[in-house]
Amino acid sequence: MQLNHVIIVMGVSGSGKSTIGELLAQQIGLPFHDADDFHSAANVAKMGAGTPLQDEDRKGWLAALAVGIRQWSQSAGAVLACSALKEWYRQELMTGGPVVWVFLDGSEELVRSRLQARQHHYMGPDLLASQFATLEKPTYGLHLPIDETPQQLVDQIVAYLQRTGEMPDSKHKHTPGNAE
Repeated sequence: MQLNHVIIVMGVSGSGKSTIGELLAQQIGLPFHDADDFHSAANVAKMGAGTPLQDEDRKGWLAALAVGIRQWSQSAGAVLACSALKEWYRQELMTGGPVVWVFLDGSEELVRSRLQARQHHYMGPDLLASQFATLEKPTYGLHLPIDETPQQLVDQIVAYLQRTGEMPDSKHKHTPGNAE
């Protein structure tokens, strides 16, 4: 059975993972999943109280995501928004199947301003410093600065997927610069 790639849009909270991931999934016709939805109630409560998660807190979450990646890669593939801050988290996720990494990179100041404007999310700006302290930037995948519009970022991701041969051709709906 041929496995399809799961495209993981990663970065700290507030970097635009969900926004970019949803837009990308819609544009290329893949299902979208948000890793936040896989956290246990205890993890959500901890973060909501302003307590950063520890590696031990993340083990069950990472295992559930790896199972999801395995399932999604056996169907059409998917787009997943996931912080994936540490290298060992990313290695754990890759046990699920083939992954394409897209790292959304921005300054702490820019991300903090976005978090302060965001409503109804358990991850507030007070945990941002711990996210940047935990972040181990990947040395692979596509790295994008987050100071462009969401559509510009998605167009760059689509171009990257086409260039690397990881675009799901049967699902492709839009090419940057082409009319739909």
